[in-house]
Amino acid sequence: MRGFYNIVVTFLNFLMRQVQKGHLLFVKEGSKTHRFILGQKDLLPHIATSMRDETRPVCWIHASSMGEYAVARPIILQLQKQGFAVVLTFFSSTGYEALHHKRGTADYIFYMPFDTRKNVRNFLDTVKPERTVFIISEYWINYLSELKRRQIPTFLISALIPNTSYLLKWYAWPLRKALKAITMFTVSDERSKENLHKMGFDNCRVVGDPLFDNAINIAKTDYHNEVIEHFCANSNNVFIAGSINDENDRTIVTGLANAERDTKFIMVPHEISDASIDNIISRCKGRTLRYAECDKNTDFTDVQTLIIDYVGDLSRLYRYGHYAYVGGGFTRYLHSVIEPVVYGLPVAFGPNIHRKATPQQMIDLGIGAIVLNADELRQWLVGIRANDHQDTCRKAVQYAEQNGGATDKIVNIITG
Repeated sequence: MRGFYNIVVTFLNFLMRQVQKGHLLFVKEGSKTHRFILGQKDLLPHIATSMRDETRPVCWIHASSMGEYAVARPIILQLQKQGFAVVLTFFSSTGYEALHHKRGTADYIFYMPFDTRKNVRNFLDTVKPERTVFIISEYWINYLSELKRRQIPTFLISALIPNTSYLLKWYAWPLRKALKAITMFTVSDERSKENLHKMGFDNCRVVGDPLFDNAINIAKTDYHNEVIEHFCANSNNVFIAGSINDENDRTIVTGLANAERDTKFIMVPHEISDASIDNIISRCKGRTLRYAECDKNTDFTDVQTLIIDYVGDLSRLYRYGHYAYVGGGFTRYLHSVIEPVVYGLPVAFGPNIHRKATPQQMIDLGIGAIVLNADELRQWLVGIRANDHQDTCRKAVQYAEQNGGATDKIVNIITG
């Protein structure tokens, strides 16, 4: 099976080289896939040049995209304090493009070289990691096999193994075999631990979710956005719709905006594109502006909705809101409900909440709710306002603080 896998990845690598040379045009220019392919060009020489003078012990951390980076961020900061140089790689162009130019993240940020045996050997020879960390659900057979061969301690952090995981299926046995390279799994819930045990893995610890630590740290970090502060000025009625993901999300939040014309809305699409933003604008009855059109002197008197058309600040923007809706709940991947709750925001979301325990816990505490349409979202909002909103906010903050502390446990496992 590994031989078949290598045939496939070698063929895909060949196709990528043809796209890089301009010989194949079947990949849409400017798309995430196209940006990833271009990012692979001359990648290994770039990594070698960037790290040639590095003398500190190296920890390599791989995250698929921004959601996984939110888990990795507090771990990165702790490892740096302990003297590690942290190499952070992304598979997604979204994560790489949002962070590679920013200070205060990892010491080095690269795309992950594609998982061919040659790339893997060259990458590990160059980076020379003393520890390797994969986040949530990143499984790469050649990387895992070579890490095991080199006896490099390797960790899968915040592993998420729901009852529906394909890893439990018979056809996933090659991945299960590759996962034997993992020195220790950490998980945030007992269900994942039990499912790992079913697969024959007893090297697992339940430590909680470092997403709480990341969100708490961000909330405590000083941040000011003059445009948004001007937009929200003198309003105690700001609704933030974060990571709007698909047609269901757009229908729900624009429907609420049209029914609640006295409420200000900040809408943050998950993927920034003119098509998705224009779709939101066309649905909103109230005046709507894109962030890029504004500055601190913009007259927001008759503007109801501000659309954030850049990536990377959502976890900080929630501090300006009073209520939130988080997108992705009509797909398999509900986005982070932890980011708004640390600011004391009650949070609504779509119905697919079963990958993690957090949404159900929030529902049980009365600080979260499932909504299926705009009418249900409005009923939830009216109910929050009619009851003790401040008490709900206090419960949300308390819930976040009680769930902090996973990062220290994880870093102790990685460095122990």
